[in-house]
Amino acid sequence: MIELEWSQAIEPHTALASIAAATRPAETRRAWVHRAPEDQVLALYRSASEVDHELAAPWWLKALAAGELSSRAEGFLLEDRVGKLLDARPGWVFVPWSSDGDCGYWEYMPSERRVSGPAVPTTLVLTHRHTGWLDIYPVHLTTGRAPAPLAVKGMGDLRSNLARWESVF
Repeated sequence: MIELEWSQAIEPHTALASIAAATRPAETRRAWVHRAPEDQVLALYRSASEVDHELAAPWWLKALAAGELSSRAEGFLLEDRVGKLLDARPGWVFVPWSSDGDCGYWEYMPSERRVSGPAVPTTLVLTHRHTGWLDIYPVHLTTGRAPAPLAVKGMGDLRSNLARWESVF
């Protein structure tokens, strides 16, 4: 039952089409995990993750549960800051679907021109994997294995290296 309760907690409570049309992370925050009291969200996540160690959850919730992020609001702020930075740059597109409960990711569409054949463009995702909270994946063919992500060391690193990553990846 806890898994069912969790799946309902991360489902958006509005039409899925409205999430699909999202152009920024804030527009994807429609599920219970985004609106309910933070302590209740954390308690339910911890209970559900005891049953399923691979539980789908937002990156910020995994970081919060691990004690590496101070609050959900801090995670939302980072999502919004990344979105604002990338919205101001040509070529970056927000993709509102990621894993269940997550905010989405960004793709740098011009990068696909660097490879021949069907490709996955350079992609920036939020992650709980490290405390820089951002990973960038170089453009790659869909027929091969995805490359290992490059850990971005936070917003300062993203800002200072974005032009280089856009030109190399």
